[in-house]
Parts: sequence; C-alpha cells; structure tokens
Amino acid sequence: MNNRIAIILSVIFHPLILTTYLFALLFMLSPELVGVSALELPALGSLLLLLCLNTFIAPALVIYYFQKLGIISSLYVDDLAERRLPYLACIIIYALATYLFGWQLEPIGELAPQISIILGSVTVSLALMTVITLFWKVSAHATGIGGAITMLAGLMIRSGEPSIFYPLLVTIVIAGWLLSARLHLNAHTPAQILVGFVCGVFVSSMAVYFFF
Repeated sequence: MNNRIAIILSVIFHPLILTTYLFALLFMLSPELVGVSALELPALGSLLLLLCLNTFIAPALVIYYFQKLGIISSLYVDDLAERRLPYLACIIIYALATYLFGWQLEPIGELAPQISIILGSVTVSLALMTVITLFWKVSAHATGIGGAITMLAGLMIRSGEPSIFYPLLVTIVIAGWLLSARLHLNAHTPAQILVGFVCGVFVSSMAVYFFF
C-alpha cells in the first residue's frame, strides 16, 4: 500500500462520515431495523441528509475553524494534545444530535428511537476516546469502524436479517484496509489501533444488547 492510497482510505472512511455510511446502509437494506420502513424514499433521503449535516458536516466545520483559528495545526488532528478540544466539540454536537432525533424531531423520535440509540452509542464512544486521550493516543478510525462492524453484526444477529450479511463482510474487508492504512501512515501503533477497535466494539455491543 502506498501513501496516496492510505491517505485516500483515511479520508473516505473518516470517523465522522462512518455514521452517515452506517445509516445509509441500514436505511437501504433493513429500514425496519431502525424504524423507518414507513417512510418513502424522498423522506428517507431527507432524513439521511439531516443526519449527515448533524454528524458529519457540523463537526467537520468546527474542526475546520479550529484549524483556521490556530487551535489545531492540522485537520488530521494527529497531535495528542490538540485532540482534546475537537473531541469535546464532537461530543457536544453528537449529544445534541442524539437529543434532537430522540426527543425533539417529531415523529422520528417516536417512530424510530433506534436512530437516537445509535447516535447515543457514537457519543459514548467519543466520550470514552476523549477520556483515554487525556493520557494516551487512540485511533478514532479504529473506534469508528469497530463500532460500525459490531452494530451491523449485532443487529443482524438480533433480527436474523440476512440482507446485512454481505455488507457486513464488505465492512470487515474495508476495516482491514483502513487499519492497515493507518499503520502504513505511522498515524498509530498497533496497540493504539487495537484499543480503539475494542472501544468501538464494546460500546456498540452494549447498545445492541441493552436497547435493541
């Protein structure tokens, strides 16, 4: 793997965009698992766009302005000390999104409480990473992809929905490429990737076990 491919993989599967990918997969393949089976395609598209705005565009803009203001030196936020404030900002944004989709956005809050559960699990993952980041650098890419894999696997096992199986396999392959890319770029050590992956797996598995 050369540097260009590793960088492309790191950007395309950035932790912030993984939430949108996950919802897109669930909306297309198993809308009943997330409570949106009653919605028509235009409504699903609007809902996915709103989720993308809240979980990707908003935090990405905040990180961009942090870089413009000199709070962080790079959009990649590779420096450990610089990660804490962006992570805290992302926690706040995701917590607000969880509240919005769970309690304020009607009728989504009643029809599809699963959306806020998934958003809440991402918020908890971010909080866990932020706590670890106070002492040690951990891979956000690994946490994100680990959480996505576990959420898909958990929902498939809980529901017996076969349509998730092949997307799950593809996600596992992508995870291998992505984590290899992070190692190739020397962005993380194997231990940092392992801990990040375990964080994502743990939080998502708890979310599926207790709330689905």
